[in-house]
Amino acid sequence: MAALLLLFLFLFASSALSQDSLIGVNIGTEVTDMPSPTQVVTLLKSQNINRVRLYDADRSMLLAFAHTGIQLIISVPNDQLLGISQSNATAANWVTRNVAAYYPATNITAIAVGSEVLTSLPNAAPVLVSALKYIQAALVTANLDRQIKVSTPHASTIILDSFPPSQAFFNKTWDPVIVPLLEFLQSTGSPLMLNVYPYFDYVQSNGVIPLDYALFQPLQANKEAVDANTLLHYTNVFDAIVDAAYFAMSYLNFTNIPIVVTESGWPSKGDGPEHDATVENANTYNSNLIQHVINKTGTPKHPGVPVATYIYELYNEDTRPGPLSEKNWGLFHTNGTPVYTLRLAGAGAILANDTTNQTFCIAKEKVDKKMLQAALDWACGPGKVDCSALMQGEECYEPDDVVAHSSYAFNAYYQKMGKASGSCDFKGVATVTSTDPSRGACVFPGSAKSNQTLGHNTTALAPSANSTTSSGCFLHPQASFVNLTFLSLLLIIALVSL
Repeated sequence: MAALLLLFLFLFASSALSQDSLIGVNIGTEVTDMPSPTQVVTLLKSQNINRVRLYDADRSMLLAFAHTGIQLIISVPNDQLLGISQSNATAANWVTRNVAAYYPATNITAIAVGSEVLTSLPNAAPVLVSALKYIQAALVTANLDRQIKVSTPHASTIILDSFPPSQAFFNKTWDPVIVPLLEFLQSTGSPLMLNVYPYFDYVQSNGVIPLDYALFQPLQANKEAVDANTLLHYTNVFDAIVDAAYFAMSYLNFTNIPIVVTESGWPSKGDGPEHDATVENANTYNSNLIQHVINKTGTPKHPGVPVATYIYELYNEDTRPGPLSEKNWGLFHTNGTPVYTLRLAGAGAILANDTTNQTFCIAKEKVDKKMLQAALDWACGPGKVDCSALMQGEECYEPDDVVAHSSYAFNAYYQKMGKASGSCDFKGVATVTSTDPSRGACVFPGSAKSNQTLGHNTTALAPSANSTTSSGCFLHPQASFVNLTFLSLLLIIALVSL
């Protein structure tokens, strides 16, 4: 009965958070060449990603998401937490500027107030619940409280003694915050937001946690971890952590608060001791995680109760501080090509990111228009591109601007040259993308929508940024400390295998 109640409450609470896929992505912006908001949205739509978490409430992003239907979690950054927690007027102003100004055109479904405050900014912990309440009150005043939920993401390390899950409890140091927080979540029908990183638990267990157990890989029955108190079998770290949170809430007599995993992932590259931060492991973890979530498997404690999960993250963030792994959690490079191709057989169109053979060349948006025009003239002249589709009255004439026309011409050249290296440079005003730029009746060369076959003509390579001509003309071309009680896992596995 408790599981059925939780399922009902989850579906009710997440009506604003989900009706389609249970998988979302986080979008960090610590990137050297961050794609424009329009390019971000285009990539998300091409991958059928219907849930996104932003780490702020950036105006250009919120505008770009308008009328897409994509469900957004926006965030109050930690550095704004104190001001909002001390003033109802400040919170009301924040909601007016960042929520009411865009909703409902932009489908904001939740507000994350702060991020991992208890573990990363403990001095702000005493004001956390006040900040949530002020934001909630502002939503009530704006008549948006039923559509938009308020919560705050936590590191899973706020849970102690997390294996077996039935013995888990929140760090009692935080009881003065956790108890009123859970009361708030329960009263507003909001979820507990939890960041779950089996990668860190695995790495910091010093070999105690098997790699296959962290990666959702199949285990022999006698190798599964068993909770001796409940006899529930755990085949992966992710489920064990989520159930530990359920049990920790139950320990405080909160049994009807759903969980949303706001971050989970695996890095694809590392250095030094980060031996298991590899493309293969990242692919295995994220592919298995996505399959696990979209199958609505639930957890051993709550089978069939869906756990909406946000992959960390969409792009590799090359300017993040810290070890190499911190820069390599992304599913995609900033040009839209995948870091690796997820193995999602039977998962439908969600994150079907095999874009390896679907690349296009388009104009960058924020470059000098005179440089673009010169590059366009070259492509339609010496570059020998058929630009007839750009003539007035033809299918690609609209919109009649240099960016749109250049994108068509650049891509036609790129495809004609067989996507050769250097054929999408144009003196730095062009970039490769995996997102099909075709629009309506204007079908770009190389698109799956096109029946046109382009030959490989390598007699006129577009000059790169370093090229010159004799004529002088422009020629275009998150670690957390492991829950130490996971160490008991080895003993439990050994006992079960006897």
